[in-house]
Amino acid sequence: MNPNEIPVGIVGLGLMGCSIVTCLLIAGHPVVAVAPISVDMLHAEKRIREHLENSFEKGLIVHQPEFYLKHLIITEDYSQLKPCRLVNECTIENIEIKESVYKKVEAVIDADALLSSNTSAIPISTLQKLTQHPERFLGLHWTEPAHTTRFLEVICGDDTDIKNGEYLYELSHKWGKEPILVRKDIAGFITNRLMYAMYREAISLVENGYATIEDVDRSCRNNAGYFMTLVGVFRWMDLTGVPAYHMVMKNLLPTLNNSTEVPELIDKVVREGGKGVLNSHGFYAYEPGEAAVWEETFKEFTYEIRELALKYPADIVKKRLAEKNKNTD
Repeated sequence: MNPNEIPVGIVGLGLMGCSIVTCLLIAGHPVVAVAPISVDMLHAEKRIREHLENSFEKGLIVHQPEFYLKHLIITEDYSQLKPCRLVNECTIENIEIKESVYKKVEAVIDADALLSSNTSAIPISTLQKLTQHPERFLGLHWTEPAHTTRFLEVICGDDTDIKNGEYLYELSHKWGKEPILVRKDIAGFITNRLMYAMYREAISLVENGYATIEDVDRSCRNNAGYFMTLVGVFRWMDLTGVPAYHMVMKNLLPTLNNSTEVPELIDKVVREGGKGVLNSHGFYAYEPGEAAVWEETFKEFTYEIRELALKYPADIVKKRLAEKNKNTD
C-alpha cells in the first residue's frame, strides 16, 4: 500500500477538489486532476501551488512545491485517468452531472479500479446505481481544507463490496487522516447528521429570541469547541459523568427543535443572494475587506489546530498508559 505506486484521479477542481489534490500529492500519490469545466483550468494550478507553499511555510511538508507538482497532471482529457487505481468525483451536487462524469471515467479506467464521490448530500446507494460496477463505488467525504484536516468518511453503499471500503479506510491513514468507515449508507452520513442537528437547534434559538447569532456562536466556540479536538461526544460524557446526561435528557430532549422545514432565518439569507464570506452577505454583516480577513484567519487556524490535534491522536491515552506501565515494570 505504497502511495507512490497508486495513481489517483480527481474530477472537479473547485475549492474542495484542489485541496484534495494537495492532500494526495503530499501523501505521495501521482495525481491526475481532471477539470470537467474549462474555467477550473484557470485557477487550479495556482490554488494547489498556494496550498503547497503554505504547507511548506507551516512545516506540514519538507519539500518545496515543485517536488510535489511534478507528480501532478491537470487536464480536461478523461483518457489521462486510465492508469488510476482510484478516481474521486468532486463535482456539484447534481445527479445528472455526476452520472455524466461516471460514464466518462468508467470508459477509461480498469474494471477493478475504485470509483468514489465526495458528495455530502446524495446517498451513495443512489449514485452507485448509475455506474457499471456498483460494487467498486464508495463515498469519500472530505472536509475543507482536505490537506490539513484529519477528517474523512469512507461510505459504503448498499451494493459496495465491504473489502473496498476497508481498503480505502486503511489507505486513507497514509493521507494523514483518522478516518471513519460508514459500513451502512445513511442520508448525511455521520458528521452531517450530527452537525445539521446542531445547525437546526442553533437557528431555532435565534429565531425564537433566546439568544443572538453572536451568542450562539460564542457558546459553540467556548463549550464544544473547547473539548472536541481532544474527544468526541461519547468520550466527553464518560469524562464528565454519564448519569448527569441521562438525567438532563429526560427533561431537555422533548424541548429540542424537531422541525423538518428549512428555517426562515437561513432561507431569507439565501433568497437575498447571500453566500457568506464569498460575497460578504450571510448571517453576519461584513465591513469592506472583513470577509477576506476571515478567510485568511481561517486558513491560518487550520494549520495551528492541526498541530494541536497531532499532539493528541485518538490513541494518545493508550500510548501514555503503555509508557506509564513500561516505566513501572
